[in-house]
Amino acid sequence: MYKTMGISIASFAFWTSLLYLPWTIKPLWSPYVDVVSTKRNWTVWTQLILGIAFIAAGIMMPLSFFYPITLALFALIAICSASHDIAADGFYMYALDEHKQAFFVGIRSTFYRFAMLTALGIIPVIAGLVQKNTGLDPVTFEASSVPANEYLPFDSSSVNIIRSDGEPKILLFPETLQVPLFDAEKSPADSAVVYIALSAPPGEGKTVIVNVTRNTGSKDIDISKSQTGRFEFTSLNWNKPVALSLKVNHNLTGSVSSGFLVTAGNVAFSWTVALAVIGGLLLLLALYNRIILPHPVEHEKKERPGWTVYKDVFVSFFTKPGVIPALIFFLIYRLGESQLVKVATPFLVDSRNSGGIGMTSAQYGIAYGTVGMLCLTLGGILGGIAASKYGLKKLIWIMALCINLPNAVYIYLSYVQPMPGDISIYLAIAIEQFGYGFGFVAYMLFMLYFVSESRYKTAEYAIGTSLMALGMMLPGMISGTVQEMLGYQHFFIYVLVCTIPGFLVIPFLKIDPAFGIKKK
Repeated sequence: MYKTMGISIASFAFWTSLLYLPWTIKPLWSPYVDVVSTKRNWTVWTQLILGIAFIAAGIMMPLSFFYPITLALFALIAICSASHDIAADGFYMYALDEHKQAFFVGIRSTFYRFAMLTALGIIPVIAGLVQKNTGLDPVTFEASSVPANEYLPFDSSSVNIIRSDGEPKILLFPETLQVPLFDAEKSPADSAVVYIALSAPPGEGKTVIVNVTRNTGSKDIDISKSQTGRFEFTSLNWNKPVALSLKVNHNLTGSVSSGFLVTAGNVAFSWTVALAVIGGLLLLLALYNRIILPHPVEHEKKERPGWTVYKDVFVSFFTKPGVIPALIFFLIYRLGESQLVKVATPFLVDSRNSGGIGMTSAQYGIAYGTVGMLCLTLGGILGGIAASKYGLKKLIWIMALCINLPNAVYIYLSYVQPMPGDISIYLAIAIEQFGYGFGFVAYMLFMLYFVSESRYKTAEYAIGTSLMALGMMLPGMISGTVQEMLGYQHFFIYVLVCTIPGFLVIPFLKIDPAFGIKKK
């Protein structure tokens, strides 16, 4: 979302990673979840607040100062979500016995990821459809390579923009472009320029965001790496053409052509609609859960949480047998994924000249919202079934491999850069999502096992999930900066290297071989 609104990867990767903070400190208020009300009530009411906050964030998107305001609302959402997490985790442990917890942990982790893919998959589809049907009509142009001695530069002085009536239209000069083949002996020229402007000014106070992407033909002609392909027009500069430079591959010797798509959908409004959909869905879920959720008996004593209770909870958690390798596992099992998840989306939607794939919001949403979601669901369900049959101890190595090794598909995508819509993109996402769904079961199940015999299950599980959030937050905060330093290709190699520490700690985990297996 922030990428399409013109915010840098380093900025939004840092601030959105900081939104994990409520999950890292939620043990500070987790005992109050047991005292103030039931876990069932907390689950319903936090969902209600989440729905309202998402709708409010959507309303803020068209404003010029949307970035700090939406970040503040997302911080509120993070606090409510962390509180919901505490309540839902406790509710899960009290409503189900040990075997059912192991059986459903795959489904549970799948729906955790399903919720993420709703935001990363279905919601971008909605945003993409809104962008496609709002704003200005898209236009296309073609660029062809020609020998250097046949190249005639376009005369920009011939551009004459006459204001037209009605809605603005996108203007291109020229509509068909020639790009010279690089020949160091004859000419140093290796690029050509197309000029973009509007036929009329946008409404007062409005900004038209124009995006240019290569969508057909050879990748040997593409947008120069010094440009993003994103331009903004207002009532002050609508008739001042901006230059988009197209560069040819220096190794190219023959004639090729590339097609480019120029779009100017209402990006801000599209995210208003998308966030409103999320908010409305959460309001419906709050109503559904208010009616449907059972009323399990909660055995924890409803005592006011004071210093003694906090001390007992933390002492109980941090003095368990094998606590050191468990803590390390909680923090680094997802070290690679915590950075990948912040950069994967920008990579897929970023312009091809910047090293990305160049998918539209709708294309990205379809890839994750259909193929990704199906494979994730299948992986999570199979992981839960396998864990309930064979136990966590037998499967933890297989699950660790499944969650980490599929990250390598992004190395392939970054080097090959298949065209948006290519089947290899969908296959790569399918592999990565299935592996995540199957492998994440081990993480959730070990956390359940670690607190299974505790008197303070809810509070201690909150400590475990807060460590999980910390392990996501800290690496995620630097992921954008690391990507900008390394570029996409080397960043994804770096991510794969970051998975190694998670494997090294597994031999030191103490796990009951019978945990999770159905008792006969």
